[in-house]
Amino acid sequence: MNATQTLIALWTLVLKEIKRFTRIWPQTLLPPSITMAMYFIIFGNLIGSRIGDMDGFSYMDFIVPGLIMMSVITNSYSNVASSFFSNKFQRSIEEMMVSPMPNWVILAGFILGGMARGLGVGLIVTVVSLFFTRLTMEHPLLTVLVVVLTSALFSIGGFINALLANKFDDISIVPTFILTPLTYLGGVFYSISMLPDFWQGVSMLNPILYMVNVFRYGFLGVSDIPVGWALAAIFAFIIVLFGIALTMLERGKGIRS
Repeated sequence: MNATQTLIALWTLVLKEIKRFTRIWPQTLLPPSITMAMYFIIFGNLIGSRIGDMDGFSYMDFIVPGLIMMSVITNSYSNVASSFFSNKFQRSIEEMMVSPMPNWVILAGFILGGMARGLGVGLIVTVVSLFFTRLTMEHPLLTVLVVVLTSALFSIGGFINALLANKFDDISIVPTFILTPLTYLGGVFYSISMLPDFWQGVSMLNPILYMVNVFRYGFLGVSDIPVGWALAAIFAFIIVLFGIALTMLERGKGIRS
């Protein structure tokens, strides 16, 4: 395939993924916005009024970046995991594998599709948050960069999960028992400076903590960890996981039986 044909193949795959989740928007786009609205009401208004300020900001302002990032992470991951596994289950992925389309195009197409849903839901949640608080953005370029990188990272993670899954139940194991606990313990609702020294050290092992803190730094200008190190870690995770996913795809891991 020449460059033009490769771009057409990539765009077609991305467009297919976007149409897939927008066609069923009551299942993919509406529930996250309602769920986050409940978080804003319960944690931001009701509980937040009793907690008071956090790092010099109202509790609502403090948790909004974390909740936006949480919605981006979960939707980027789940979109790719469910979409690619559905293609595996229906055997349609085998048609892509035997086509002239390079494997990296298949991988990139699903990743970009997952990013589209994750960033779309993140934008919706951001708009919803405006009904509860006034957002300020201290570092706009950094904010956009980290949310795009995070969406890409968890889209790749969803792809690997789908490759390893043998049945539909398998694609829910990682989000339920790994992704959700790490997200809730990733500083979405609190600053790790509130924790004892030992648990602060344990929290530093949570990769989601770095993403949430850099994203919060983009909005509020405060972070519990060095921003430069956090960005380097995100880039490293993306490179490593992309290489793993591409290698698994080229070897037919989880596809050929």
